[in-house]
Amino acid sequence: MKILVADDSRVMRQIVIRTLRQAGFDGHDVVEAENGRDALDKVHSEAPDLVLSDWNMPEMNGIDVLDALRSSGSTVPFGFVTSEGSEEMRTRAEQGGALFLIAKPFTPESFESALAPVLR
Repeated sequence: MKILVADDSRVMRQIVIRTLRQAGFDGHDVVEAENGRDALDKVHSEAPDLVLSDWNMPEMNGIDVLDALRSSGSTVPFGFVTSEGSEEMRTRAEQGGALFLIAKPFTPESFESALAPVLR
């Protein structure tokens, strides 16, 4: 399977990828996107099986990426890995079609719990 990790911080993308491995999801191909616009483009060019996106990014934020994907008919599984996890954000993510929202700081266990239904 292919996982797209979208975050404007290169360091945070590496932390997410490391946590994926620690959670037991190390056999998957990973594609990185450095902002929301890049993520949207790579969903179309790379056809990932899952998108893990930050919420706050330049050029296009994560919720706008999700909205654009759903508006275009894409049903790619989508989840947020973000620094904010307010109830309002969780509700907005769910309404937009996100499967989960993992708030930072996160653990391999939180990744395993959220991603196992999607990746296994």
